[in-house]
Amino acid sequence: MEPIFVLTAFVSGLAAMALRLPPLVGFLAGGFILNALGYDETPVLTLIAHLGVTLMLFTIGLKLNVKTLLRPDVWGGASLHMLASVVLFVGILAVLKAIVTLGWLTSPNGLLAGLDLTTLLVLAFALSFSSTVFVVKVLEKRSETHAAYGRLAIGILIMQDLFAVIFLTASTGKLPSPWALGLFALLPLAPLLRRLLDRMGHGEMQMLCGVVMALVLGYGLFEAVGVKGDLGALIIGMLLAPHPAAQTLSRSMFNIKELLLVGFFLSIGLTALPSWSLFGIALLLVALLPLKSLLYQLILMRFGMRHRTSVLATLSLSNYSEFGLIVGAIAVSSGWLAPQWLVVVSLAVALSFVVSAILNAVSEQFYRWLEPRLPPVDEASLSPSDRPIEVGDAEAVVLGMGRIGRSVYRRLTKEYGLKVLGVDSNPKSVKMLADKGFNIVEGDAVDSDFWDKMLMSSQVELVVLAMPHHAGNLFALKQLRSRHFPGKITAVVEYLEEIDTIRELGAHAVYHVYDEAGRALADSAAEEAGIISRTEQLG
Repeated sequence: MEPIFVLTAFVSGLAAMALRLPPLVGFLAGGFILNALGYDETPVLTLIAHLGVTLMLFTIGLKLNVKTLLRPDVWGGASLHMLASVVLFVGILAVLKAIVTLGWLTSPNGLLAGLDLTTLLVLAFALSFSSTVFVVKVLEKRSETHAAYGRLAIGILIMQDLFAVIFLTASTGKLPSPWALGLFALLPLAPLLRRLLDRMGHGEMQMLCGVVMALVLGYGLFEAVGVKGDLGALIIGMLLAPHPAAQTLSRSMFNIKELLLVGFFLSIGLTALPSWSLFGIALLLVALLPLKSLLYQLILMRFGMRHRTSVLATLSLSNYSEFGLIVGAIAVSSGWLAPQWLVVVSLAVALSFVVSAILNAVSEQFYRWLEPRLPPVDEASLSPSDRPIEVGDAEAVVLGMGRIGRSVYRRLTKEYGLKVLGVDSNPKSVKMLADKGFNIVEGDAVDSDFWDKMLMSSQVELVVLAMPHHAGNLFALKQLRSRHFPGKITAVVEYLEEIDTIRELGAHAVYHVYDEAGRALADSAAEEAGIISRTEQLG
């Protein structure tokens, strides 16, 4: 890849961060800048973009519980929205064609006037998807892939990906090879794959094993038998998901996947250089996004979930998808669409990412404004994870039951004799720890409704903020302070620069992970060696 591509991506990402937008918005802008300067997409950039998307789907599979796809709100919500949005977009585009035909509106290059039923259906289908790449990046940035709305959004996206695979297979007019039936043999082989992962340890071999499984066993094998390779990477990830090391593997592959996805966003901008007239049609499509969002909201509200879950899932899905470009490219090659439509769709996808990034940056504030205007929800119809949380007789609450949170829980229980309640947003972790005897409930501490659901007992003396990301701990601290929590609050931070911020918000004690680990290790080593500390010597 040319050095100018890397430099442009870096500078554009910095500019986006300066404007308080996600860096991916800058990468998209960088692609259009390179396009305007006369650069074309290179084979290396195309390869990097494909690798990024494939590894992203593999890591999604590593975190996915297959049962999620069987939930009515996931498969039903995705199916109903796909059908409703296709009907909606066909109707709107048909009306626009009629307006152009009557001479009330001019159509550049005759694009709108030349719409026939096949074109209408293909365009509507392409616009019905939401972006897997964008949504997962936003959720990972906010550490909310395991939150209720995050799981719902990802489930819907995977169902949409399956619809896309069916379309891609049907559009080629070719059925998968008969050898594709052999892919079912992967199910009984899954335990062997997990055992192989056991032998990899936690270093570079684990990451290399993940790459081999995603790109060779997933992408390569599935493509060889006529099935979309990206789907193969997703399925291999799902087969490995039950393994305890799956989460570690996902984290170890996070940075390489993020870096490769920069190429994907650059490649969107390099798709084609638009004219002002085509840009106008793309803006018109982006203006239709609120209708697509409204469909999501109306459909998801029918499945008995809290308003926050449906609203935040809707905002996450309020964009167009990179699959729209794939569908558009196939339609152009098949003669169903004029080539200019591919430019329009690529622009609409890129612009929708910008709009969606801004919306998701203020999603919590938007939800708080909208929630009083929505109809009340019957608590009896909610899933257990959405119902009020009873603290019971707990004297301490640990928010975030990862490795640090579990260690805190055990120490408070065994050493200090406290009754402790653990809270975590990952249902798999909650079930695993509950089976081991932990007093734990599922809850999302970065969910404003969580604090209204959690009936804090007057006997709770201590809250420990041990969530993996600083933003989550800050949010929880603000919520505790706004509700005048009378007990003590202790927080754990990963970086030294985070200490002052969290102290200013009122944490009574703040501990830096690596400093504390270093002190504990030094104390243990000195104790074993019989060395007396200076404090003890002076005492």
